[in-house]
Amino acid sequence: MRRDIVAVVTGTVVDDEQGIRLAQLCRACGLSVETVRDMVGHGILVPTGGRPGRWRFPADSIRRARLVSRLRRDLEINLAGAALALDLLDRIEALKARVARVEQPTRQKNLFPHRNDHH
Repeated sequence: MRRDIVAVVTGTVVDDEQGIRLAQLCRACGLSVETVRDMVGHGILVPTGGRPGRWRFPADSIRRARLVSRLRRDLEINLAGAALALDLLDRIEALKARVARVEQPTRQKNLFPHRNDHH
């Protein structure tokens, strides 16, 4: 007897121009409205729109909110600490991107080491 294992993957598709509404973000991350409001208050999430009923969050907010939830659960970090951790992680990613841009011309030169040699 053969048994096939089927994985079911669900997700939320977010148009970054329109963003995601508060209720959708709460549902996608399993968070309460109060928790999301607290995250906004700490600068972890940055919605557009003037008040919570009109808030729209960028697509990256789902990843950020889930990461903060894991930090709070696994490391017992408060929101201020999570905001600091996210800021540091964002800076690391920016530095990695910068290093990659700087190293790219060097890698291209190494692909053709004798290109400029005129012996």
